[in-house]
Amino acid sequence: MAIAIAFVIVAIVSILWLLRPPLDPYTQSVLSLSGDPVQGRSIFVMNCVACHGQWANGKVGPSLHGVSERKSDAKLVQQVVSGETPPMPQFQPSPQDMADLLSYLKQL
Repeated sequence: MAIAIAFVIVAIVSILWLLRPPLDPYTQSVLSLSGDPVQGRSIFVMNCVACHGQWANGKVGPSLHGVSERKSDAKLVQQVVSGETPPMPQFQPSPQDMADLLSYLKQL
């Protein structure tokens, strides 16, 4: 019985994984790059500090500590570039800048 339940769970997860939407070219490009967290910190300071605070503890926007544990890299990229979470503005850095920012966020 336990083997049958495990098989069903694996089958469902596999189907959901196969049906996930494909990544857009921008996100694919970002995820193929290695990011530099030092550069990412600079990008954060220039673009994110006003809402997320100097050390990402949150102000108008939420704290970003542990955000990479709550969201996948692809979801973080989409969160940053989409502008779908008001009051966060749409922001589309170069793929390398986004990879750097993602690298910095992973350290929080």
